Formats: sequence, structure tokens, C-alpha cells
Amino acid sequence: MTTKKNLLLIAHTPSPNLKALADAVLRGAQHPDIEAVQARLIAPLQATAEDVLTADAIILLTPENLAYMSGAMKDFFDRIYYPCLEEKQGLPCAIIIRAGHDGTGTKRALETILTGLKWRIVQEVLTCRGDFKEEFTAQCEELGTCIAASLDAGII
Repeated sequence: MTTKKNLLLIAHTPSPNLKALADAVLRGAQHPDIEAVQARLIAPLQATAEDVLTADAIILLTPENLAYMSGAMKDFFDRIYYPCLEEKQGLPCAIIIRAGHDGTGTKRALETILTGLKWRIVQEVLTCRGDFKEEFTAQCEELGTCIAASLDAGII
């Protein structure tokens, strides 16, 4: 029996569009061809250091708020930073930003925190810019599949 690897999606989804993106990531991560990965979604305010400590990879989904990540995502990092700092160095991660503008400040802030944690960004940051488009859900589903398949295959 194979032990399943844990893919954690930390997603701040205060709107139907953000919820649709998180659902798409999970749908992709739970593709039927991916057998040894268990994906689960946790809101940033409910996520704990223990959740991160048991994760084999993580996907972060946040809206751009005032050229920054959501306050809930920042709170998540404030609470898990030191408990996870030594234990989770090298954790593979991916970032999805839902940006009404350009997402640059949000990306920079997340990359700074992840550099401090020494997590590995294993896929180019996906920034869904401008008015909501259906293609965003397809992109998020593809990212979920890619990360889960890479974890399943032992690539990340």
C-alpha cells in the first residue's frame, strides 16, 4: 500500500470567483490519473502550522488587496512562519494571484516571505489579471494537475 502525499491548498476565497478558482485547483489536483496524492483545501484563517508540517507541497491562492496579499493570507504566514521555518525548508509551492490590477506587489510580498521560509516555488506564479475570465479556471485546474502530478511522480 502506497502512502499518499499531501498537497495543501491554502486559499482565501471571499468571492464566488475566487471560490471557483480554488475548486478548479482541487479538481485538477484530484485528476483520476493521480493516485498517490491527497489534496485538501483550507482557508488561511483556519490553517495551522501542523497543516503545513504534514504537507508535501502547497499551493497558495490569494486575491490582490491594495497591491498586497489578503490580510487572511498574511495572518496565515504570521502564525506558521517560526513553527515551520526549520522543518519545512525546501517545501515545493506554487502561487496563484487573482489580481484586479497587475499583481506585482502581491507577487513580490509572497516571494519575499517564501524566500525567508526557504520554500521552493516550483512553477511560475499564475497571476489572473483584470476582469474575471473563464480561462482563469482552466489555468487553475491545469496548475492543480501539474503540481499534483509532479508530486505523484516524485519530481517535486
